[in-house]
Amino acid sequence: MPVYEYKGLTEAGKNTRGVRDADNLKALRAALRKDGIFLTEVTAEKAAAGGAGGAAIRGREVNVQKLMGSRVGSSDIAIMTRQLAVLIGAGVALVEGLSTLQDQLDHPRLKLIISQVKTKVNEGASLADAMAQHPKVFSPLYVNMIRAGEHSGALDVVLNRLADFTESQARLKNKVIGTMIYPALMVVVGVIILGVLLTVVVPNVTKIFATNRLTLPLVTRVLIALSDFASDYWWVIVGGVAVFAFAFSRWKKTEKGRQRWDSFTLRLPVFGKLVRKLAVARFARTLSTLLKSGVPLLGALEIVKNIVDNAVMADVIDKARDSIREGESIAAPLRRSGEFPPLVYHMIAIGERSGQLEDMLINVANAYDDEVEVSIGALTSLLEPVMIVGMGGSVAFIVFAILMPILQLNTMMH
Repeated sequence: MPVYEYKGLTEAGKNTRGVRDADNLKALRAALRKDGIFLTEVTAEKAAAGGAGGAAIRGREVNVQKLMGSRVGSSDIAIMTRQLAVLIGAGVALVEGLSTLQDQLDHPRLKLIISQVKTKVNEGASLADAMAQHPKVFSPLYVNMIRAGEHSGALDVVLNRLADFTESQARLKNKVIGTMIYPALMVVVGVIILGVLLTVVVPNVTKIFATNRLTLPLVTRVLIALSDFASDYWWVIVGGVAVFAFAFSRWKKTEKGRQRWDSFTLRLPVFGKLVRKLAVARFARTLSTLLKSGVPLLGALEIVKNIVDNAVMADVIDKARDSIREGESIAAPLRRSGEFPPLVYHMIAIGERSGQLEDMLINVANAYDDEVEVSIGALTSLLEPVMIVGMGGSVAFIVFAILMPILQLNTMMH
């Protein structure tokens, strides 16, 4: 079925635009008229080959690259999920709910994807199968929870859980990114300032030393050597950094490289604890959400393995799946690995014995989310003075290296 991008006027005379599927232009015009929209301009993303509707299209084609290139964020998914949960919970049929959702969405790419999902559902596919055709937007976690909700007949409940989960993950991600923006900005500004000082300011100032037969202090000679290297071989520095970044990126994408890098990050003095807490919080919350939605334990662990985003932790979860197949509990392989904190496997063991595993996992996730928030605040408080001292030390080194020979020259003149 063709998908159209249209512009029109509402009954109140306001301009409106959107994306909608219809068999042909006439059907599109009729559908919009029912919604109180008078069509003024229409374009087509695709049309059935040889169809009369395709021949009737006039105007420019939809910029598909623009629609598909706009990134769908986790907050967009959370809002969409919450809206669909409300519609399904109110007793609206799935196809009708998807149509309403499509009209409500503002994101162009997500609007088009929901239109395609609705078409597949209308043709007899399940909602999970239709969403699975868009893996870059709907993760395996999302699709499997939708599938469990459809099988259990509690799709609205699962959608609400999914919305809660997606919103919490988006908040955590935004908090981490927001916290790291300031230190990253300081690093960039600091590197630029030092680059300008070494390549522009220092060479001009140190020219006065060349005309005088002074025995320059060691710190001054070191500064001049650094300045000469930065001025003459800046392209080596830039090229070296680019080559290193490219090589490191390629190495990290290999299985062995990712394993070693993730193991290294987990053992860093300060950042390692934060990385581990983030992985544990994501593991616990995701597993709890999947189990509450009716996903079997082994299938849930397979999904969680790909969610934790750490090869070492994922390997532990994979070994836990094998142990569970052999009749072990979840807590035992986690304890043996040494990668999960004692609180985690003790809480899981209590949850397994009491039959409240999902609730215990949520408690673990909440506890580690709180610890992550505290750790991020402490890390930010630590980074700011360290970076200020580092920048101040670098500038003080340059000033000291320049002033020492000037003071020496002034003494000789007197």
